[in-house]
Amino acid sequence: MRFADPAWLLLLLVPAAWAWILWRGRRRAPAERIGFPGLVFLAGAPVSPRTRWRWLPDVLRLLGVSCLILALARPQVPHEVRQIRSRSRNIMLALDISSSMKAGDFKPGNRLMVARRVLADFTRERQGDLLGLVIFAGRAFLQAPLTPDAELLQRMLGRIDIGMLPDGTAIGTALAMCLAQLKDLPPKASVIVLITDGANNTGKPGPLLAAEAARAIGVRIHTIGVSAADTTPADRQFIWRWGGRTPDRLTTGDEAILRRISERSGGKYYRATDPATLREVLQAIDPIERQEVRISETRDYRELYGWALTPGLVLLTAGLLLGATRLRSLP
Repeated sequence: MRFADPAWLLLLLVPAAWAWILWRGRRRAPAERIGFPGLVFLAGAPVSPRTRWRWLPDVLRLLGVSCLILALARPQVPHEVRQIRSRSRNIMLALDISSSMKAGDFKPGNRLMVARRVLADFTRERQGDLLGLVIFAGRAFLQAPLTPDAELLQRMLGRIDIGMLPDGTAIGTALAMCLAQLKDLPPKASVIVLITDGANNTGKPGPLLAAEAARAIGVRIHTIGVSAADTTPADRQFIWRWGGRTPDRLTTGDEAILRRISERSGGKYYRATDPATLREVLQAIDPIERQEVRISETRDYRELYGWALTPGLVLLTAGLLLGATRLRSLP
């Protein structure tokens, strides 16, 4: 099971805090109260059912609110799962969508537009291979898990744009997410293709640590640095206007880090200075040997929020009704 909107689960802290406050309140006598010393003789009297169950309305309300929060998080279970068995390469693409990819030094369009078009052509030619896509900026996101559906991946590529994620360059996080998709597949037929125009500046693990993890399981990482040899004054003016700085270019230090990532994992580093070079670089993985793989692909998820929404409404209503009628208590 998974949650489509897990951020809503943070609201569970509200009923938890509410329960703690009620518990503390019942353990301490109120600050202002009226004492009746003449009623001491009732200390041994049997407790009435209403007294024994006075806690029930609060518990029902707490459970009801918790169920409604779970419904907001949208629990889901796989609905349509199919088993895939074939001889294929397993290729995870990690694409940088940080603001520096706006630079227009790749024509036509900016770096991201060119990378998207080239990757779309690349996936179209990978019939029979398993392909996946991770996008990253200040954090990473699994845009498409490994799938033999090249058309699906092309649609996912078409939806990518700058600004979808907080700005930054979390290369190590993206590589770790790619490795999570490949760790159970034959390593000789598995590869990660990283496309970026900058150096890692946020996220965990670090890119070199991720490269060590890739080497440990036998997955190669090919890194591609996208940056023209120079940028025109018009490009600098465009990026300065929208990004507040001149276009990012790969420095010698940036290229050294990307080269070390590849070398540690047994891959190669490439510098792509134009769309044609980028296309040539992506053909470098063709010699990878195909091997038989078997994976489960989830095509659809079934929504389960109704199983939490209905009980939540029933519990909350019951708690409110009992608290206002049968189990009503005075302040």
